Amino acid sequence: MTIYGIKTCGSVKKALKFFNDHGIDYNFVDFKKESVGEERINKWLQKTTIDKLFNNKGTKYRQLGLKELNLDSAGKIEWLAKENMLIKRPVIEYGNGEVMVAFDEDVYKAAFL
Repeated sequence: MTIYGIKTCGSVKKALKFFNDHGIDYNFVDFKKESVGEERINKWLQKTTIDKLFNNKGTKYRQLGLKELNLDSAGKIEWLAKENMLIKRPVIEYGNGEVMVAFDEDVYKAAFL
């Protein structure tokens, strides 16, 4: 299992706490230290939607003024690869290529316990 995010994100903190509390091993990839490229983003998009993956409510989205650009899916993918802080967090890769985005304790319990 690999968890992608940033350590200061509240949702990522909750996810890491969940896995630590339940003794579930994982690898953590910090977006601030290791960039995720378009290839991995496209891999995730085989298992989730651009609307789930693209964070249009965050600070970085507002700072970059992306609302005014009215991005299509291709534009969103390009921005996600260029600016990983636009990726909704955490992103979890597990099992046979499954992908889960964001933190929801009930969903985590059903999937991982």
